[in-house]
Amino acid sequence: MGSKHGFRFQVSGFRFRVLPPLPRLSSPLRTSPSYSVTAPPFPGPPANVSSFQGTRPVIHHTAFIDHSARVIGDVVVGEGASIWPLAVVRADEAGTVIGKRAAILDLSLLESPAGSPVTIGDGSVISHAAIVHGADIASGVLIGAGAIVLDDAVIGEGSIVAAGAVVTPRTVVPPNSLVLGSPARVLRETTPREREAVREQARGLYRKSRAYLGRG
Repeated sequence: MGSKHGFRFQVSGFRFRVLPPLPRLSSPLRTSPSYSVTAPPFPGPPANVSSFQGTRPVIHHTAFIDHSARVIGDVVVGEGASIWPLAVVRADEAGTVIGKRAAILDLSLLESPAGSPVTIGDGSVISHAAIVHGADIASGVLIGAGAIVLDDAVIGEGSIVAAGAVVTPRTVVPPNSLVLGSPARVLRETTPREREAVREQARGLYRKSRAYLGRG
């Protein structure tokens, strides 16, 4: 089985191990002077970035947020991160942290239910119409188009969750895993080439976001 990114999927004997949730990233960026909800330039009206019960998003001044996206509540958006058209990041019950140069693509949803914050690691890509609901996504991860990652799941660094996969609650995916299906299962380890393809996709989205900001 292949994909437009050149990934080739081969079944092997890897399977999930259900483990206790790993420690989540904290949000020290919230207190950094480089982060401000009012820092320009936003490519659209500030009404798309809003507080909830007195907690406002904290957004690095180099981040890109499309004017049609929505960012609500206890959200930290890291340096060079990008949030694309019609994506929704809603943190009205728990926090959400989006890491450096991570990309949240069109129509995707990040939601943090009570007790289950969302973390998106540096350089990770949440693809079109994907849902991350109260889950921890490490760095250098690709969540494919239409995939769903549910409460308290942990996706290890360098992993790929294929398009349409459903990762069930409290599942721990080891680093460098390729997972497919519903419910999702680990098929094998990702290859160095696949991991580099994810990194290159993140770099490409970062470069494109600079063009949208008029900086590239």
